[in-house]
Amino acid sequence: MILIYTHKITPRVRYIFKHIFTRTLLIPVEFTSKVEEFVAHNGPKLTYTKTPLGKEFFVKSNDLLFEQGVNDIDIVIQNWDKVPCFFKTGPKSSIPFDIFAASFYLISRYEEYIPHVKDKHERYTAEKSLAYKYGFLEKPVVDIWSYKLLDALKEKFPDYQYKNRSFEFISTIDIDNAFAYKYKSLVRSVGGFLNDLVHFRLINVWNRFAVTFGIKKDPFDTFDEILKVKKEKNITTIFFFLIGNYTTFDTNVSASKTKYRLLIKEMLDYAKVGLHPSYFTMSNPELLKKEKIRLEHIVNMPIKRSRQHYLRFTLPETYQNLIDLEIEEDYSMGYASNVGFRASTCTPFYFYDLDFEIQTPLKVFPFALMDTTLNDYMKLTPKQSLGRIRDLKNEVKAVHGTFITLFHNESLSDYDRWKGWKRLYDSMIKISMV
Repeated sequence: MILIYTHKITPRVRYIFKHIFTRTLLIPVEFTSKVEEFVAHNGPKLTYTKTPLGKEFFVKSNDLLFEQGVNDIDIVIQNWDKVPCFFKTGPKSSIPFDIFAASFYLISRYEEYIPHVKDKHERYTAEKSLAYKYGFLEKPVVDIWSYKLLDALKEKFPDYQYKNRSFEFISTIDIDNAFAYKYKSLVRSVGGFLNDLVHFRLINVWNRFAVTFGIKKDPFDTFDEILKVKKEKNITTIFFFLIGNYTTFDTNVSASKTKYRLLIKEMLDYAKVGLHPSYFTMSNPELLKKEKIRLEHIVNMPIKRSRQHYLRFTLPETYQNLIDLEIEEDYSMGYASNVGFRASTCTPFYFYDLDFEIQTPLKVFPFALMDTTLNDYMKLTPKQSLGRIRDLKNEVKAVHGTFITLFHNESLSDYDRWKGWKRLYDSMIKISMV
């Protein structure tokens, strides 16, 4: 255990120190604001304030963790042994940057509360972020800083017994369209057929006909292959099912279809299942609640994990709505347009609500990459994508973090624009297991 002294123990201080020490470095901490208690402590200890009390491990504090609300902050990025960092300390500090305040700024998504221009889907964009502007979006700098802190602690307290956490890999699959052609309504099927015919997409016409009359398997029905890989490699796999009503942005099979409901139940027998709230749930708590109840009626158990469709969420409102519905885990933390680490960490963390200045029970699982990002936004080939995936995985592995990927069942179909991506998924699994 390490005793932390600070002049004021705020919710922000408790939150970020516990994230870095307890969840990242596996070091238990306790807090005190009493000098005499700190001085009397014989074990490892650290002061987090403006001036050191003696010759203890000292980190000069920035004001951020002692403030409330959101303010304009002047941030100057500098390098710490070639790693970007900010909130520089002084010569007396045991480390050159206040990584606690810097980590809180990034993990709380402080910058997303500041007024900004959103994209066409009303999302906060990567280009607005500090990580993108200063070139560290593809590095989990919060974890890197934490391990640099650990090196300094080991030098100061060599006799303390330190533990090591293990690298984890989680494959997540979003089900936006369970089937390409099967189980669609008559209106949608006829409309799709005519649309393909008008645009001379003759291959699609044939495939639609062949699938509808049982000559071929539906190309998006890749669930057996996903489960086979999961079983062979023993990987954690989570399916997020879209079950909202049909809209321009929500085009899945109707949740009233028996075959779709059976598919969801079957996946639950072999893997974890979560809700994929539809496009308009971002700011519509009633719609979100309706869809959660709908999925719970299908699986006959409480739904505790979620990922927003189109990654549409706004802070803190969407997360507050999830918390109200007793969702415990969210997997939306990432960008559609760029791979990397939106919260600059590859360690799951609890959402800190800057509106109410509290740590919430919602645990956020940040993902590192998405298939549509690589294919549609970055225009990479499967071979080029594998190189980027390997780089991201190596970054996570270096800090013993959690590597989370986002693919869709349709991207594993090798159909149309997804030719070659099934092989990429298999290759990604292989490199993620070594």
